[in-house]
Amino acid sequence: MSSENVWNSYSKKQLEQLEQLGRNYRRFLNHGKTERECVKEAVKMAKDAGYRSLEEVIKAKETLKAGDKVYAVYMEKAVALFHIGSKDIEKGMNILGAHIDSPRLDLKQNPLYEDTELAYFDTHYYGGIKKYQWVTIPLALHGVVAKKDGTVLEISIGEKEEDPVFCITDLLVHLSGEQLEKKAAKVVEGEALNLLIGNLPLKDGEEDKETVKKNILKILKEQYDIEEDDFLSAELEVVPAGKARECGLDRSMILAYGHDDRVCAYTSLEAMLDMKKVKRTACCILVDKEEIGSVGATGMQSRFFENTVAELLNCMDGYSDLKLRRVLANSRMLSSDVSAAYDPEFASAFEKKNTAYFSKGIVFNKYTGARGKSGSNDANAEYMAELRRILEKHKVAFQTAELGKVDFGGGGTIAYILALYGMQVIDCGVAVLNMHAPWEIVSKADVYEAKRCYTAFLSE
Repeated sequence: MSSENVWNSYSKKQLEQLEQLGRNYRRFLNHGKTERECVKEAVKMAKDAGYRSLEEVIKAKETLKAGDKVYAVYMEKAVALFHIGSKDIEKGMNILGAHIDSPRLDLKQNPLYEDTELAYFDTHYYGGIKKYQWVTIPLALHGVVAKKDGTVLEISIGEKEEDPVFCITDLLVHLSGEQLEKKAAKVVEGEALNLLIGNLPLKDGEEDKETVKKNILKILKEQYDIEEDDFLSAELEVVPAGKARECGLDRSMILAYGHDDRVCAYTSLEAMLDMKKVKRTACCILVDKEEIGSVGATGMQSRFFENTVAELLNCMDGYSDLKLRRVLANSRMLSSDVSAAYDPEFASAFEKKNTAYFSKGIVFNKYTGARGKSGSNDANAEYMAELRRILEKHKVAFQTAELGKVDFGGGGTIAYILALYGMQVIDCGVAVLNMHAPWEIVSKADVYEAKRCYTAFLSE
């Protein structure tokens, strides 16, 4: 059983829609390199589409009804959107869920130091990365600094053409004989991922130590109003510098940082905002911390989503614990997360009959996990059959896959967490090359089919 390459199936109108979606997606990536930035962009898009803050609805003691559209933000790093349908919400919702955090480097709480007149930021990597991929490339700094007076400063350095960028150094090949004998996991180790940020000493007329560090502190204070102690209450992320780009002479692909999982987050959001009216209440939830196990207050394992649904019910016909349980148990969800695309350069890691391919549509993973499906959701066959019906009805291109050969590794998503409520859940998303690398690649056609899939799912 094989899927067809979808490019030749598109009409002129569909190709125009595909290209427009690609342009909008690249813009989203350029403005959303952190989870906070993604939430900010999502809220802006939601407001433009007529969504209102659920918090404001609660304060005004308003009653929500069919057709109303609301959103809720939690700690600036997770957001949930709801479009209330005409059917009784106790019959369940159609939910799209994705994560907006991506592998990166985080500054440590005490990051700034000087060594032999070079100034550095010390980092701690976030999520699963190949550490050697992060050296010698231009890097940018994004995030926030929260000051003691309650002020929160937004930081973005390295994206504008006139901005400086940063870099992690590597040993020159002429002296790296011993280094090259190491395993890839040890060629560059975590404590060596130090960000080079300066070399110019402060000219204060005095013989002193750490004058380069002092000059960096002077710059931070003058240009950004940051003092060294402010790093204690900062969230600063090191990400690849530069914009998302079209990839290939035929411009059929997109090269960018953060496809995992912003490609699914963005297409889910676009599908949600395009819905004019729905029968079953539609929901799109974008969460943080998936790359480190969905933990913390803004991860899927927190009660943020459950609490928000409870507040939503209270603004409708009234809240009860039983009603909340029924809503969640009767819901259906697409856990929107990326899958590994087949790479002929590394063919030995894939099983060809059960892998994802570029330009063959959205990918369904009935199960993920590792070591005998450990940590997997493993969706029901009946649910998969229902989704096949919907996708074929709407002529959406799709394929099914596993994440590599059985004993090669594996991975997980947020699917198993939502399945705890008893709802039907399955993983589906876009195939990605270079997954978890600083620069990842997707097919424009698969981005387009993902949006079409999510739209079809919400409309049923």
